[in-house]
Amino acid sequence: MSDAIRPFTLAIAQEQLDDLQTRLDCTRWPERETVGDWSQGVPIDRLQALVDHWRHHYDWRRCEAMLNGHGQYKTRIDGLDIHFLHIRSPEPDAMPLLLTHGWPGSVIEFHKVIGPLSDPAAHGGNPADAFHLIIPSLPGYGFSDKPTESGWGVERIARAWAELMRRRGYDRYVAQGGDWGSAVTMSLGVQAPPGLAGVHFNMLSIRPDHFSEHPDAQEQAAINALDYFGNVESAYARLQATRPQTIGYALADSPVAQAAWIYEKLRGWSDCDGEPENIFTRDEMLDNIMLYWLPGNGASSARLYWESMASFRPMKIDLPLGYSQFPREIMAPPRHWAEQVFSRIIHWNELDKGGHFAAFEQPVRFVGEVRDCFRMLR
Repeated sequence: MSDAIRPFTLAIAQEQLDDLQTRLDCTRWPERETVGDWSQGVPIDRLQALVDHWRHHYDWRRCEAMLNGHGQYKTRIDGLDIHFLHIRSPEPDAMPLLLTHGWPGSVIEFHKVIGPLSDPAAHGGNPADAFHLIIPSLPGYGFSDKPTESGWGVERIARAWAELMRRRGYDRYVAQGGDWGSAVTMSLGVQAPPGLAGVHFNMLSIRPDHFSEHPDAQEQAAINALDYFGNVESAYARLQATRPQTIGYALADSPVAQAAWIYEKLRGWSDCDGEPENIFTRDEMLDNIMLYWLPGNGASSARLYWESMASFRPMKIDLPLGYSQFPREIMAPPRHWAEQVFSRIIHWNELDKGGHFAAFEQPVRFVGEVRDCFRMLR
């Protein structure tokens, strides 16, 4: 197997962008919802406003230039070309940091934190906190290859990430993740490959074997959040975990379907007071959506749920571990739940603002958490 790492320049054919415009113009819209809120899904007027911006004001070439400016690469690991950003810090003693996104995210989630993490001195920080950044696209996401066989679950992805870090020549590094990035980073922590010094999460999907007979307020809130997700919020996950191919046809054929599928989660899981535009610009949301639409990743991204939904479970990790609880995260496990499976918690903090897309929503807070956690391992 070749270890070659190849520079990658993103250059989407104009024909693809023209096709998108045609599809947006030919959208067949449903009737409006019968309620006055988001309880039936994305309200038609909100989606039409986003699509109008997409059709008449959005500039993909700007996003393309931004990604190319960061430095993009591909390398073939275990039969798949893996796409990743690699940003070298100007600080020679910077710590290598592996950042993994989730669904419905992409490497776009991290674009606001790349500068402060890699070059803190240029952003009012301490040069001693600098990181070299490696930000891969999950298999079947972004511009990584789509698996053509089953078996690409989070454990296999974690092994691929360890190989990616080895190829980049990093013999000591740390890893961070939320959503599927949390599951992959969790698996990395369990595997503990040579060189991995510690892990940090902004989402932990953990629960004890048995709940307390008399839970305190924090534990009861965590139980309630788990129940709500399981009974209400997880419908999308159940569909993607059981019938990813079926939903994939709609997402591959209709840009409006793909946009709605993601837009609803950007609203529902972020700390935005019910209005996604309070926290994200339309361009930012569409940049992320485009990393699903252009490569046609509706089915392949959903398929990770089919492969690994059961991997969101407590797993014992003995490496140094940090966690940052953002208040609008899907779940909020009490620390004593975590202490049952993690033996070396070095950082645990509950923040006042932010949700599921921590780096995307609250870049300053996210950067502070990552710095505070991994400062202990330098």
